[in-house]
Amino acid sequence: MVLIHGRPEARRPPRPPSRRPPRRRPAHAGAPSAPGAARPASGRGARGAGERCRALSPVLNRAAPAPLRPAAAQRPPSPPPDAARPGSLRQSRPRASGCAGLWAPLAENGPACPPRARRALRVGEHLAVFRSQDGQAHVLDAHCPHLGANLAAGGRVRGGCIECPFHGWQFRGEDGKCTRIPYAGKVPDSARVRVWPSCEVNGMVLVWYHRQGLDPTWAVPEQCEITSEEWVFRGQTEHLVDVHIQEIPENAADTAHLAFLHGPAILGGSDPRYTRSRLWDFMKHTWKAEWQPEPEPNAHCSRLLLQHSATIFGKRLSLMDLTVSARQVGPGLVYLIFEHAFLGRGIILQTVTPLEPLLQSVVHKIYYQKNIPAIVPKFILRAECVQFERDITIWNNKEYLSKPLLVREDSGIQRHRRWFSQFYSEGSATAPAREEGLDW
Repeated sequence: MVLIHGRPEARRPPRPPSRRPPRRRPAHAGAPSAPGAARPASGRGARGAGERCRALSPVLNRAAPAPLRPAAAQRPPSPPPDAARPGSLRQSRPRASGCAGLWAPLAENGPACPPRARRALRVGEHLAVFRSQDGQAHVLDAHCPHLGANLAAGGRVRGGCIECPFHGWQFRGEDGKCTRIPYAGKVPDSARVRVWPSCEVNGMVLVWYHRQGLDPTWAVPEQCEITSEEWVFRGQTEHLVDVHIQEIPENAADTAHLAFLHGPAILGGSDPRYTRSRLWDFMKHTWKAEWQPEPEPNAHCSRLLLQHSATIFGKRLSLMDLTVSARQVGPGLVYLIFEHAFLGRGIILQTVTPLEPLLQSVVHKIYYQKNIPAIVPKFILRAECVQFERDITIWNNKEYLSKPLLVREDSGIQRHRRWFSQFYSEGSATAPAREEGLDW
């Protein structure tokens, strides 16, 4: 299983910027639609979850060879070089190899998670998610130990068990033990599937992954305003990012990039080549930021405090003043709480889930006060989406430098790397640095 993918290493020289815009999945029905939003199209950004998340058998640390997958589940062959994104040489980037713990979202709870089996591919593992008839959500290994059928592909819920669609073997959600084989007089004691630790928090079903199989070392915080429905769901966006998972949260400590990359007006769009157009030069965003790790017992958390303001023709527009508190919880969860003087409060939940060693699914869900018109949170989500896509353009084309050339004002980056190192297990491996030369 692959998750936090080993410590990145320095690799090839910088690659030319991509002409291809950031890939964004179609927004949720509740999310705002805006000019320039990505439309469904062929390619990885528009494929279904099963096709997009290809099996990771070459990088899974298992004793036995990975089972063969049907041809339909394989990713189609890579496009010819002239059609590929410039600089998309995967071998020049870090490989995956374990972490010290991560909560990965699998599905929405409530009505969106009915009492039937659903398949999921997260952190390199095929999982079956189902809700038993008593309302409890369970996460099991997807493949039946009998002949390898996928329990979530046609499997039915029987009380507190999930029934294999191939031969009718039933596995209990609580402990994964097989309780019934329709045609056998006795159920072998060894007939069971792995049960994954899971929880239901903030409208999501999450699964715990640890490379060494340890139990959860920290819990997912509950946002009481979401649980009490004081804040209601107002939309979501989802992006695919070609980057090592460490690069995404590192942005919080890189406060120097805010003024240069996120200072130009959001009216200029998300492509950094055009954000500094004179057409939109009359508006600027100003950011004041401070990043700090939290002390024990919350050493797995860090916090970024942001003060945002905007100027139009050099004059401050108080309507755009916004306070943001971004709390990073573990490697892949972020709670961005927005506070406005008279437009109320809300939160964007950001989840970063590794689908492949260098492919992350990033979802932003916004919840806002129910007494505030929906146009307000939809505008906030849209603005956040534009700013985030500017980062994606950088991430998709950058390389990781293990020993970057920093100035004194960049000290937060090194502090963040020391903080993030706790999420690597001792067995985390890295890809060897590739020697550059002309022997090709």
